Amino acid sequence: MSAHTQIRPHPAAQRGGVGALLPWWALALPVLAFVGLLLLIINPSDAHAATEDPVIAQLADHVRQLLAR
Repeated sequence: MSAHTQIRPHPAAQRGGVGALLPWWALALPVLAFVGLLLLIINPSDAHAATEDPVIAQLADHVRQLLAR
């Protein structure tokens, strides 16, 4: 005797998804933050806390010192 099974619809075939529920600013805010940080990396002299040495050079120096231990 065989039992009948119900076939479930594929989840991708259902209408609507997570992307349809997101507001417009859910994508705009991360993009704006990324662009702002990218601009600060490209030109650190525009940052108010800029020092004589670039931040990336200081970070590389700290990493080198930690690896030398």
